[in-house]
Amino acid sequence: MLNSPLSASSNELVISILTMVLSQGKPLDRAYSQHFSGLQLVPAEQARIALTTGDILRRLNLYCYLAEISPDEMERFGSKLLNAWHLFHGLELPKMQYSLQVDEARLAERIEQAKTKPVLWDGCPEWLDVMGREQLGESWEKERAALSTAPKRFLRANGLKVTRDELAAKLAAEFVSTLCVDGVDSALEVTSDSALFRTQSFKDGLFEQQDAGSQRVAAALDAKPGMKVIDACAGAGGKTLHIAAQMQGKGRLLAMDVEQWKLDKLKERARRNGAHNVETRVIASSKTIKRLKLSADRVLLDVPCSGLGVLKRNPDAKWRDTVERLPVLMELQKHILSSYSRMVKVGGIVVYATCSIFPCENRGQVDAFLAENPNFRLIEDESISPADSGFDGFYLAKLERIQE
Repeated sequence: MLNSPLSASSNELVISILTMVLSQGKPLDRAYSQHFSGLQLVPAEQARIALTTGDILRRLNLYCYLAEISPDEMERFGSKLLNAWHLFHGLELPKMQYSLQVDEARLAERIEQAKTKPVLWDGCPEWLDVMGREQLGESWEKERAALSTAPKRFLRANGLKVTRDELAAKLAAEFVSTLCVDGVDSALEVTSDSALFRTQSFKDGLFEQQDAGSQRVAAALDAKPGMKVIDACAGAGGKTLHIAAQMQGKGRLLAMDVEQWKLDKLKERARRNGAHNVETRVIASSKTIKRLKLSADRVLLDVPCSGLGVLKRNPDAKWRDTVERLPVLMELQKHILSSYSRMVKVGGIVVYATCSIFPCENRGQVDAFLAENPNFRLIEDESISPADSGFDGFYLAKLERIQE
């Protein structure tokens, strides 16, 4: 947490970012991009703004309760929320030109009241708590608490250029402290407050910032040099680049997505990473998938999902229309698993993955698929728990095609 209050200008930026997210429905990463572009902010101050904004969104209903405002009043009463936030964390009140003051005695009372309401204290909206209890039962409470905490920073060593130990040594020379992550051979946890993307190691393509749980998804694919591998929901390509490293740059790696701009971004990252075996292809229609029937040794289906396993990192998702979107997302997941799995050859492996911790998006989808597709078998599956691992939450299932 901060050790000093935000400046007046930084407080105004936080309020503006929160207003854009909560009133205009913009994703948090786009709100950051729009507000930070063109500003001459030093990395440390940008990090302080992001830390404050992220913490507020992770427990938005708690801080609004303490400040006695509603989220849709952020533009008018955001200064009161920022004052309450600073006092809650034991910081001096920030200096702002226009500032709505907080009654400190009343704030102390409301803090004590909030402590008796675990759902509120964890910053959990009511709809999510109801769904969490339905999906996870008694284990939901520990997951709910874990998802209210700040995410750790993890790196993936780019195996095309460097080993994990070599990367750790190079980063140490650039004053970046790291720890090896047990159980994830490619992962380092960053333990210092460092501007990672300004390091020479990043410019040289020696690492990508990627959660350790996410790294386990691509690792489960077990791609080998010389194989034909398809990442069918590649997005901007974090897992694609991990697969390229597994393949040692040998073989054919096809990254596919329905949005061209994401694939363009992937191409840039692939060049920096030295991942020269990556090809990109837009999924223009169902014909794109049909042409690849029974052609791949491995297929990764990192499907669109609710994102409820990565709320530490993307806390704005809690305050969107997830309840209404979930049935639509689940239909899309079912379609992708049924249709895109046709691309794997007999003896090949499909990995179905989400960044959700809810069984309805995970094992429930896999069981329904297997019931309708006896030509596949489940090898194994894994749920990565934020509470137990300290990582983001993910699910993965390895499926083998046993016949056409």
